[in-house]
Amino acid sequence: MLRAIVFDFDGVIADTEPLHFRGLCDVLAEEHVALSEREYYARYLGYDDVGALRAIGVDHGRFWTIDHVAELVIKKAARVEMFERDLPVLFPGAEAAIRRAADAVPLAIASGALGAEIRRVLDRADLTRYFAAIVAAEDTPASKPAADPYQRAVRRLADAIGGPLRAAECVAIEDSRWGLESARAAGLRTVAISTSYDASEFGDADLVLPDIDALDVETLRAIFDS
Repeated sequence: MLRAIVFDFDGVIADTEPLHFRGLCDVLAEEHVALSEREYYARYLGYDDVGALRAIGVDHGRFWTIDHVAELVIKKAARVEMFERDLPVLFPGAEAAIRRAADAVPLAIASGALGAEIRRVLDRADLTRYFAAIVAAEDTPASKPAADPYQRAVRRLADAIGGPLRAAECVAIEDSRWGLESARAAGLRTVAISTSYDASEFGDADLVLPDIDALDVETLRAIFDS
């Protein structure tokens, strides 16, 4: 039985993956590292900022210290916030889909984005109140594809509803293979949104949808009957 829905954020609710790519490129240019769009989507999109910058550094022969990576994360976050100021960043239909889902079951977010970035976008659209739990990059010791973000989200949802909740009673809404791997490792059912990658890349998902506007709670419930 479907008892809760856990959303990824970037690429599912908010069309911010291009902004994160631009922010990374700006920061990396100062380090004399070039990052192509193809490389970003193929190798780094699924990581949080720390994980992505560490991996990019290693792949480009730059072994940055933890402190330096932290400085790059701060610079990149400032650029993303600047890019957002004059742009509508929510996907079409996202607000209505979230409200429909919240009418049916408790909602959470499990994301590799920073908490401030998530809440900033949700607050602007008055959507924060629909989420019983938000798990951001700084809330877990390991990021996706590790199971930690979804495990934490399920625990926080259980606390919010005041009773036991099993991961197998929850469905994750994701846009990347890293996110799907994280959700499956935590024991959730999975729905892929093909906004960042072609639908053909999500063969392991329980369901594939073109975008969040196509999200229907009754369709999600049917996953648990199969």
